[in-house]
Amino acid sequence: MTDDRVDFASMLASRLCHDLLSPVGAFANGLELLADEKDPAMRERCFELLEQSARTSANKLKFFRLAFGSAGGFGELVPADEARSAIQGIIGDRAIDLNWMIGSDPLPKPAVKIILNLSLLLVDALVRGGRLDIGCEKQGDAIEIALHVEAERMFLDADVERILAEGEAASPMTSRTAPAALVQAVAAQNNGTVMLARETPTTLLVGAVLRGRG
Repeated sequence: MTDDRVDFASMLASRLCHDLLSPVGAFANGLELLADEKDPAMRERCFELLEQSARTSANKLKFFRLAFGSAGGFGELVPADEARSAIQGIIGDRAIDLNWMIGSDPLPKPAVKIILNLSLLLVDALVRGGRLDIGCEKQGDAIEIALHVEAERMFLDADVERILAEGEAASPMTSRTAPAALVQAVAAQNNGTVMLARETPTTLLVGAVLRGRG
């Protein structure tokens, strides 16, 4: 295994651990509080916090299983509703409106990985909320993917933006940029291309075209 592949795997693992640390830590803290708490109302509140932390952890694991992993349990196609549910799970209670413009037909795994990793990056960028539109359709032998965001303010990491616009070598590999590098890698595996366009200061369009494995 090359050093680059080891670094890539390490960065994806770092990103996964970073995102899971907060809800898992909150779950552990909740258990400690519950062990010492005698007041019924406070114990009920502890149970609510535990339930919320468990749900958040499960949502993130479900997302990363599809976004980073092999998505075991599915064949070469993934139900579109599974991808949508995974994205909704990482949005959680953030003020982000998800406009899902994909039909009910199952999606190829490479397309799902690209949609989920781009969604992860864009949800992170919408720190004050906004709208996320997601579309995917088959055009002949190609699969076209498009994600559009609109928000009063968005904060897409500059290195992430360079990698999406110019390729993996455009910026250093970090846990923040690893999902963008994965998008480029999956696109390259499938004879595809990744595109990014800043339409206005408040809108951004990013997508990919996949043409099958090269």
